[in-house]
Amino acid sequence: MEVHFTEEVKALHLGAGETFHGEGILAITKALLQSGVAYVGGYQGAPVSHLLDVMVQARPYLNELGVHVEACSNEASAAAMLGASLHYPVRGAVTWKSIVGTNVAADALSNLASPGVRGGALIVSGEDYGEGASVIQERTHAFAMKSTMLLLDPRPELAKMVRMVEHGFAMSEASNMPAILQLRIRACHVRGSFTASDNVAPAISALHPLAEPAPFEYAKLAHPPVVFGHEKLKVEQRIPAAQRYIAEHKLNELLSGARGDVGIVVQGGLTNSLLRALQMLGLADAFGQSQLPILVLNVTYPLVPQELCDFCAGKRAVLVLEEGMPEYIEKDILAALRRHDVPTPLEGKALVGAHGEYNVEVLARALQRFCDAHLPGSVSDHGRSWLAAIELRRAAVAIQLARPLPPRPPGFCVGCPERPVFAALKLAQQQIGRVHVAADIGCHSFATFEPFSTGHSILGYGMSLASRAGVSPLMQRRVLSVMGDGGFWHNGLLTGVQSALFNGDDAVLLIMKNGYTSATGTQDILSTPDEAAKTAADDKQKSLVHQNQTIETTLKGMGVRWLRTVDNYDVTAMRRTLQEAFTTEFSGLKVILAEGECQLERQRRTKPWIASRLERGERVERVKYGVDEDVCTGDHACIRLSGCPTLTLKDNPDPLKVDPVATVIDGCVGFWLCGANAHAATLCPSFYRAEVIRNPRWHERALDSARALARRWLQRGPAAESSA
Repeated sequence: MEVHFTEEVKALHLGAGETFHGEGILAITKALLQSGVAYVGGYQGAPVSHLLDVMVQARPYLNELGVHVEACSNEASAAAMLGASLHYPVRGAVTWKSIVGTNVAADALSNLASPGVRGGALIVSGEDYGEGASVIQERTHAFAMKSTMLLLDPRPELAKMVRMVEHGFAMSEASNMPAILQLRIRACHVRGSFTASDNVAPAISALHPLAEPAPFEYAKLAHPPVVFGHEKLKVEQRIPAAQRYIAEHKLNELLSGARGDVGIVVQGGLTNSLLRALQMLGLADAFGQSQLPILVLNVTYPLVPQELCDFCAGKRAVLVLEEGMPEYIEKDILAALRRHDVPTPLEGKALVGAHGEYNVEVLARALQRFCDAHLPGSVSDHGRSWLAAIELRRAAVAIQLARPLPPRPPGFCVGCPERPVFAALKLAQQQIGRVHVAADIGCHSFATFEPFSTGHSILGYGMSLASRAGVSPLMQRRVLSVMGDGGFWHNGLLTGVQSALFNGDDAVLLIMKNGYTSATGTQDILSTPDEAAKTAADDKQKSLVHQNQTIETTLKGMGVRWLRTVDNYDVTAMRRTLQEAFTTEFSGLKVILAEGECQLERQRRTKPWIASRLERGERVERVKYGVDEDVCTGDHACIRLSGCPTLTLKDNPDPLKVDPVATVIDGCVGFWLCGANAHAATLCPSFYRAEVIRNPRWHERALDSARALARRWLQRGPAAESSA
């Protein structure tokens, strides 16, 4: 790991009475230890990555507590870890990214939820929903309902979030149901403080192992015929037990308000945004005291019918604020009210909107409509003016813009080793024709944006090779699948490589071997180069190439016979290898390993190293690339082929030329992609390479002085001749 969480690890040591300051996800991490968790696992992914990252770096301290930590190969293996809580009274927690992680873990979770758990089992899921999300727009709620799992959605306030972790474990044990704690991006990154408690060393742990395994218990297997009994237990025992626990411990909060004839039911994670919207409309003060009663659902499944009926009874109308579709909570509340003959009208999706993130503005507009219908005159003039001003600003901007602003999608980092691979692919297709490209989840999915526009489908992490299986037979030309080394270990090895080899498919697989699961925060994986290899590469100021052969040996061991490893930055070699893969007479799986270390990770490591060398007065050489303005024709084919952010345009210094010229701006990390593209595509020779030396040696200074004299003499020559 190149990113260090030293201060965050220190915060895990806080004891009773001390104050924790930090982000929500780190508060959750501390809460796990306060709850006596015995084992922690998971798969990284925003916005919950820090939980596992911090736990991994805190292993020495966790070993003292007897807490086992495991970085899992995917979410399914993480969910399977929770099987320890099936038989034994131990608490376990795993984490992953939102619904995409839950989908991968689905098989294990269903088989866990059926027999039920004895020790508390908690899944911390980053609910990545809305415009800030990087995944499909689905919700975890449906999975909790169909598998009968507790779903916690705590109000984004650190003390409340910590309390819900502790109650999540206890409620899981009381109901024998696994629990999901969903955290939106806002909740993960909200900052605050809470009074810490002592960490609890688990009674059964790596330090205090069990002498004997649990007795065999057939009812604890997700296996017929007992699974039919499990369904009965879910309905008759587990859900009622959970509902009793929720009611007895008042996990859902009732925020009183002066206007008691109406009310709002809201998911816990939306509470802060709701209170801000109410404040902007003049319906709440700056301290969050609302004029409208609010029922905050910190547990969104199962709901407690009596609690809902008590809140809604006697009110003229109730507004349900539920982010995402379908409206599971709204329908459940509606069913509960009708079954208990509570006639209160319910407003929800029809009033707020069926889709999109419920930010403050969206909530404020819904509240305005709700109040105009059921509390006329309650919305302040200031609130109406605020909403109107937003529309006026939008209209003013639209008038000032001749056309909409250009989109700014995410892209590859400067110097990313994956950019030249897609440049080579564009060049290769000029020779072999267009190919169908099965893309994948990861940094390489940025190639779907311009200037590459490459990738016909993305169907799951590490699933690209599997997803082309139905396409290959329909194409005259071979299909290309792209995945990263993280996706290869996550899912691609078995679902893709094994299947292609077993079926004898004639396929081409391109693996981006950058050494890390970069898209999830550059965590180490099985094929990450060791520290010695990194140090050797840094000393030579070169990228890591061919240092870890784990993927190659794995592929060879499985029977891959056509295998090539190519340096990412060698565009010519990469183009030639791609062309060979698509034209060779060999029929079978062809694998190209595009190898080059993640540039972001490399820069994190080398920048402090270079700074320390400069501070000691040691020699440091840096490569810099540029464009000769006199040679550049203004064609800009280099930019269309590369898309590198440091290769851009500037005004042409020649007054007789109109077209702007290409230029390389500060930020270039010196990996010669622009020049390699120009060479591979036989473009103009306008790129040059310069070596910038800081703290040069004496002979380098002398040589530079001699060159300076020669330059001045040559520059004076023509001028002297013209004057004569």
